[in-house]
Amino acid sequence: MANQYDPHTHQNLWLWLKLFKVSSAIEVTLQERLRHQCKTTLPRFDVMAALDHHPRGLRMNELSRYLRVSNSNVTGIIERLVQDNLVERIRVNKDRRATQARLTHEGFANFAATAYHHAVWVDELLGSLNENEANPMVSLLQKIEPNNIGN
Repeated sequence: MANQYDPHTHQNLWLWLKLFKVSSAIEVTLQERLRHQCKTTLPRFDVMAALDHHPRGLRMNELSRYLRVSNSNVTGIIERLVQDNLVERIRVNKDRRATQARLTHEGFANFAATAYHHAVWVDELLGSLNENEANPMVSLLQKIEPNNIGN
């Protein structure tokens, strides 16, 4: 019979659909809560998280690579964060055309408050799993490294 999957392939397809469904549901919930309760978006949160992780700042192309999004997406978000005084642009000494983006003091404080809410919400959304259930899932998912996908 044509197009028969072996059982392992069928199981992997089922796993992918389950991961996607759960991930999408969590993402939608986080997007809504960030928008309504923190007056921000998930992409803004992701950019600020990256800059919080790199307190000295990142060049725009580094930030794009880090987040796995296009330069144009990052540029628009950075522009709005600069207007809101949450991010500043810094000239790179060796290349006057290049700039880095980094959080301002206000940006660090804003991100810390938002990250706290985000962590509480994620904990709530995954709260049906206890530590003995979550730890093996994390270990198993780490076997699927994003850098190895598509290579």
